[in-house]
Amino acid sequence: MAKTAAALDFKGASLHVLRAVLRTADTAELIGALDQRMQEAGAFYENEPVVLDAQDLDQAPDWPTLAEALRRHHLHPIGVRAPEALLDLARKAGLAPLDISTGRHTESRAASSKAAQAPRTPPGRDPAGERASTAADAPPPTEAARPAEADAQTETLVIRHPLRSGQRIYARGGDLIVMGMVSQGAEVIADGHIHVYGPLRGKAMAGARGNASAMILTTQLDPELLAIAGVYRVVETRLPETLHNRPAQVELDGDTLRIRALQGGH
Repeated sequence: MAKTAAALDFKGASLHVLRAVLRTADTAELIGALDQRMQEAGAFYENEPVVLDAQDLDQAPDWPTLAEALRRHHLHPIGVRAPEALLDLARKAGLAPLDISTGRHTESRAASSKAAQAPRTPPGRDPAGERASTAADAPPPTEAARPAEADAQTETLVIRHPLRSGQRIYARGGDLIVMGMVSQGAEVIADGHIHVYGPLRGKAMAGARGNASAMILTTQLDPELLAIAGVYRVVETRLPETLHNRPAQVELDGDTLRIRALQGGH
């Protein structure tokens, strides 16, 4: 018996997920918005686990249809955050009730007093892009998982050649430095900062795992898309002359991406 038990063990682990904040129960409208956002920035979120956040809804969408739409975009719905009245239908669709403020299943907290419950997580900034943390062994609310992993980021990935259209580079757990051009149609992603010493003409996403202090820096700014910690901006029209093809820094200020020109070409 002891030998059989040794074949399996349970251990706590942290998991970073996308939180898709639902603003309506209209499934067709949600799928339309999903299609649009994934067309704009889908490669950044491909193969990520997703929690559907319907906390502000009083009516459930069609959970199975919505979950299938996510899977068609190579996203993996793993659970929902919703009022108790909406959870039965979610369970029937195979979606576990989750509280991503602590990472524990909702039922595991039912016995807790209301005074001991952690405060609700506020609605997300971006329905398709907010990242949240969940853990099997979550710390107390005052120590809840947050983008503190930035402190542990030590690895830097250096690319010493230009990136062509269709190429995608991801610096997992650290910063990314590209010594050359990022062409239109190319994608650069990093859990930390992104430095491009050359024209940035493709898509760039820093803080991919939720690090809101991450930055994007380039010697020549002309991007298709910029994103930090899930907050993104599609650049559909030419940037102002003060920024276009100039050295620039991109950072997150609350819920807004701020772009500022750098002086001296550095």
